[in-house]
Parts: sequence; C-alpha cells; structure tokens
Amino acid sequence: MPLNDDQNSDSDSSRLSESTGASSDSEYSRQSFNSDSSSKPSSPASASPPKVITFDELMAATRNLSNWTLAHEIAVNANFCIKHEDFPQNSFAGTVKQIVHKAFWDHLESELNEDPPEYEHAIKLFEEIKEILLSFLTPGANRIHNQICEVLDTDLIRQQAEHNAVDIPGLANYIINTMGKLCAPVRDNDIKQLKATDNIVELLRQIFHVLDLMKVDMANYTIKSLRPYLWHNLVDYERTKFQEILEETPSALNLTTEWIKESIEDELSSISDESSSSPGADSSSKPIISPTLVLNNGYLKLLQWDYCKTIPETLLTDEVRLQELREKLNQLKIIACISLITNNMVGSAIVDVPDFADQLKRISVPLLEGMNKKSFDLKEALNAIGVQICSKVNKSLTERGLPTLSEEMQSNLMGQIAHIVEKNNPVCSLIDKRIQLFLRSLLALPGVQKCMPTMPGGLSVIQTEMEFVGSQYASIVNFNKKVYGPFYANILRKLLFPEAPIEKAEAETAGN
Repeated sequence: MPLNDDQNSDSDSSRLSESTGASSDSEYSRQSFNSDSSSKPSSPASASPPKVITFDELMAATRNLSNWTLAHEIAVNANFCIKHEDFPQNSFAGTVKQIVHKAFWDHLESELNEDPPEYEHAIKLFEEIKEILLSFLTPGANRIHNQICEVLDTDLIRQQAEHNAVDIPGLANYIINTMGKLCAPVRDNDIKQLKATDNIVELLRQIFHVLDLMKVDMANYTIKSLRPYLWHNLVDYERTKFQEILEETPSALNLTTEWIKESIEDELSSISDESSSSPGADSSSKPIISPTLVLNNGYLKLLQWDYCKTIPETLLTDEVRLQELREKLNQLKIIACISLITNNMVGSAIVDVPDFADQLKRISVPLLEGMNKKSFDLKEALNAIGVQICSKVNKSLTERGLPTLSEEMQSNLMGQIAHIVEKNNPVCSLIDKRIQLFLRSLLALPGVQKCMPTMPGGLSVIQTEMEFVGSQYASIVNFNKKVYGPFYANILRKLLFPEAPIEKAEAETAGN
C-alpha cells in the first residue's frame, strides 16, 4: 500500500492540508520496522468532460478506493486489527477443510511410518516453514537468517533422507526454539504447548497453526507501526488518492455535489420562510448564503441519513462511524425525552432524589439496546421503561414515608413515555431541535477551541454522553474538511458563485 504520491500543489490546496501527528507504542519489541514517508498536497483538478471508462480503468479506481479506505481505517481507528478466523466446524466449508487436512496429515504419518520412511512431503513442509520464518525477519538480521537457511537446508535434508538419517525431532525442536525467539509474548504459551507435544505429525500440524497465528500478529504489528506515519500524512494521502479516483472516474463527486445542492436548497427554503414571516423584509434581494453554513448543515444531515442510500463519496471512509453516531444519538434522544416527561409529570416526587437521572439511564439504556434494528419493538421497550420508572419512583416515595403515585398518574406517565414513538411527538421534536442546536454550535467553534458549547436545556441528563459523541462527530467533520476542502470549495463556487472567482468560496471553506 503506497504512502506517498507526488503531485503538483497550489496555494488553495496547501491551505487546507495541515496534517496532524500521532504516535503509538509497539505491541511487542522483539521486531522493529522502519518507515520513511513524505507526501505533497494535491488539489482537485478542473472538471473533465465525460469519457468512456474501460475495465482496466475501473479496476484501477477500485484498487485506489481500497487502498484509500484501508489507510483511513488504520489511521483513525485505534482498534483496527486483523483477526485470525476459521470456518465454523459445523459448516460445509469447515467440514471439507477438516476432511482434507486429516487426509493430508494421515498420509504424512503413513509415509513416515514406512520402512524405510518416505521423507519427501516432510521435506516440503520444512521448506515452507523455512520461508515463513524468514518472512518474520527484519532487514539486517543476517545471523539468524543464515542460521535458518543452514539448519533447514532442504538439499542437505534430502541427502540425509537418502541415507535414512533425517533428524526430524531435532529439526522440529530447532523450529520451535526459533519461533519462540520471533513470536509475540502472547504466543509464549503456544510455544510451551508445542514443546510438550511428542507425536511428530501432530507437532508439525500444530507448528503450522501457531505460524498462522504469528502471521496475524506480524500483520497487526506492521499496522501499529504504520499508524503514526499514516496519520502524519493522511490528509495529503487521502486527497491525492481521491484525486486519482476522480481522474479515473469523473463522476466520483456526483453524490457529493447532490448532497451539497440539497443543503443549499434547505438553506434557501429556511431563508424564504424567515422572510415571509418578517413583514418588512425585502423579498426582491438575492439571499446571501454562507458556504460554511451550507457545508455544516450538510454534515448535520448525515446524523439523520437513511443509510440504505449511498452516502456522499467524500464520506465513504467514515460511513460506519457516522452511522454508529446516528444510532447513539437516537438512543440519547429517547433517554432525554423520557427524562423530560418524567420531570414534568412527577418532578416533585423525585426532586429530593439526587441520583435519579443516573437511575433513569440505568433503566433505559439496557432496554434500548439494539433499538436501531428493524426487529426492535420500540413501543414495547418504552412500555417496559415506563413500568420500571413508576416502580422506582414509588419505591423512593415509600422509603421516604410519602404516598405513592396514584393509578391515574402512573397511567399518564407510562402513556406519555409510550407516545414518544409517535411521529411528530412534541417532546421528541423539542429534544431533537436542541440536540441539533448543540451540534450546530459545536461545528461553529474554531478548530483550535477545545471547550464545548453550552448544553441546551433538557439535555443535562445526557450531557456527558452528548459531549463525548459531539467530540467524535466534530473530529470526523473537521478532518473531512481538511481533506476535501478544495473539492467542496470547487462545488460550492459553481453552485453559489457561478460568476465569482474561485477564491471566494475556497477562502471561507478553508477558514472553517
């Protein structure tokens, strides 16, 4: 996966390509990797005329997209790793694999039990093991490299086999000791188990299994090593890669253009509504729209996006993260609605319970788990939450020697909570507007400002969670602006200022 692509840059691009650096520690220190990377920013090219895309060009664009997506995921997702997975034993593929492997190892065992033994398949296994061990070595590890080649010299082993003098247990013991020097600490117990295995065929089979695990460990170590270099150059790298995709596929900004166009139309509609409600407003003057406001409104729409639709191309690498944030916000919105309804209806009964908000969350969160799945019954969950809240309130009142809630009050409270699921529910609409207000204020903050905007009323119960989600969301948005700012500026210029110089839209986009 290339880290560097040199392309010409201009002043507009360089304003929007500040890279940030990050560092990560190695998972283990038995191996070391060195990487040297540098990149130059790239700016979006002017629109190209439509052209016919060949199959080879399509495949090249697909490879670019794959590299770009993988690099982004490695850099921004600290938990990204490769996992060793096998077919389930009861599956068809798992059964076939088990049968084939058993046949292979049974055949090897029968060859080694012959008189004299047949070593050809065993020699091929030793040759493969040698290549795997050599692949784990870092440049400069000449001594161990030469030792592996000398001990596992297949020509020498074949000569020994001709005289029935192959020391298979000795070779296996050397391999295990070498694996112990090269493996990650997490594999030390696997190495001990290998040393305790007596059957030579079973030992060889287990050696290959542990080598497979070591390959995964090595890949994850490489990913950890690459992460700080990728992150340092990620803005330029992603912009360059997307430029390559755009050159291969000129339509690669169509969905992004449509997304920005819809945001402009929403903003024009909002301005029109405000003008009609203001009697003295001049309806003949052309409305002035801020490119930054248009872009921020577009980002806010992503948190209410129907992810059955394709997301704008410039946000593909963050689609999963944005979808997870949307789902988390939906859950937080329901919790805030429940809290507001409960406080309005039985506030006097819980005013002296200092941790009631935490208790409410402990009741709601487990019952709302998975609420974004199609099979989830939100109304049933809300009914269950209403019942538990009434029970919790009554318990608190009883402990303080106060009368419990009347049947009518309990029925009204549970009914109000259950009605949250209804479309255009006033409480739900109010909370949604306040969440949008908080996120809008967050996006309006200067990039260098670390503090959070004031939390709107009604959201105090979810303040901690909202600030955490908000920081994740702002991080995604701000990074996306850095990478794709020049592309957005070009689209905004064409849609908002068709006769104005390009600097006007770019200047405002770059400044935010």
